[in-house]
Amino acid sequence: MTSISTLCVFCGSNPGRVPEYVAAARRLGALLADAGIGLVYGGASVGTMGELADAALERGGRVVGVIPEHQLAGEIAHDGLTELHVVGSMHERKAMMAELSDGFVTLPGGIGTLEEFAEALTWSQLGLHAKPVGLLDTAGYYRDLLAFFDHAVAEGFLRAADRALVRSGPDPETLLAELRAASAPTDRRWQPVGDDG
Repeated sequence: MTSISTLCVFCGSNPGRVPEYVAAARRLGALLADAGIGLVYGGASVGTMGELADAALERGGRVVGVIPEHQLAGEIAHDGLTELHVVGSMHERKAMMAELSDGFVTLPGGIGTLEEFAEALTWSQLGLHAKPVGLLDTAGYYRDLLAFFDHAVAEGFLRAADRALVRSGPDPETLLAELRAASAPTDRRWQPVGDDG
């Protein structure tokens, strides 16, 4: 079983249109703190990022932020974190977040959030890490993306084994259980589609 002591969460600097997005972010933050799982995230105090961090901190959780220097003003860095790392670039940010974490969760968000998720998933597909990767499908936000992955398998662009790397759940409790139950793959070397052997 994969042991998760620290979880990287990708999420947005906006709160979203409906209150369910903020509520789910706060539930996840509180859940991680209560479970003794450290949180690594993008370091901002706004949007679902800030709500996630605040909820974990309110329950006594350990929260580590990683933010690029050029976004310090625009993203309003959180000044109450356990640790805040300021790095030189977005590439450094993602590399440090991955290094500090035992798994990845993606909350509803925009292009940047999706890009972070896609990179973590690609690294898993290529065997660069064996950490579980999950989507929090709050209010069906990722329903179409999950359907796209199934379509990619049907069309021969994605191996079924790689599709199975994407864990998902409608709420933080279900998703965390999925991630904890995920077994670390023994051989994640990349293979072309059609070679599932």
